Amino acid sequence: MEIKVAGRIIEMHGKELNALDREVISFVKLLSCDYVIVSGYIALLFGRPRTTEDIDIITNIKGNKEFNHIWKEAYANGYYCINGNDPNEAYEIILEGSSVRFAKKGAIFPNFELKLPRNEIEHTALDDRLELRFGKNNINISPIELQIAYKLYLGSGKDYEDARYLYKLLYKYINLKKLKALIKSLRVEKEAKIILGV
Repeated sequence: MEIKVAGRIIEMHGKELNALDREVISFVKLLSCDYVIVSGYIALLFGRPRTTEDIDIITNIKGNKEFNHIWKEAYANGYYCINGNDPNEAYEIILEGSSVRFAKKGAIFPNFELKLPRNEIEHTALDDRLELRFGKNNINISPIELQIAYKLYLGSGKDYEDARYLYKLLYKYINLKKLKALIKSLRVEKEAKIILGV
């Protein structure tokens, strides 16, 4: 697999799509709003060999009408909402600061967790999102520097390994000044030194 980066666009050449990749591509095409994928799936997308049960997606859904449209598109394409029985109820869940999860009918995993940005980090992920292109497909992902720093902040063994994997793989494309500023703002300098050596 070959990776090329130009500004806020990442191109991946020679990536073989797996079933989860195809599922993610299909689902995000249903979203009529800006979105960004964050967390564990990004490491998997770049080839880290591990599994995930959910795809975390931060959105800027603007109102009940837009959410209703997403709901109808999801149901028309074989998805259902795991934690809401109707679109109005589910939208209230989002407005309260929680997430709603969609999965293929008859399944629970993988599921797509939709939420609004709840803090500065999540707003930054959405506002500064990158476009990842592979073949004829594209999805929006969190800036790599933010992804690495936030994984250090989350602090599980799996998160540390995700951070290390992305750092080593994408080192030559990473803005180290930006990464260090994010590490400092999240107060994970000790973790960064141990896990990344920075």
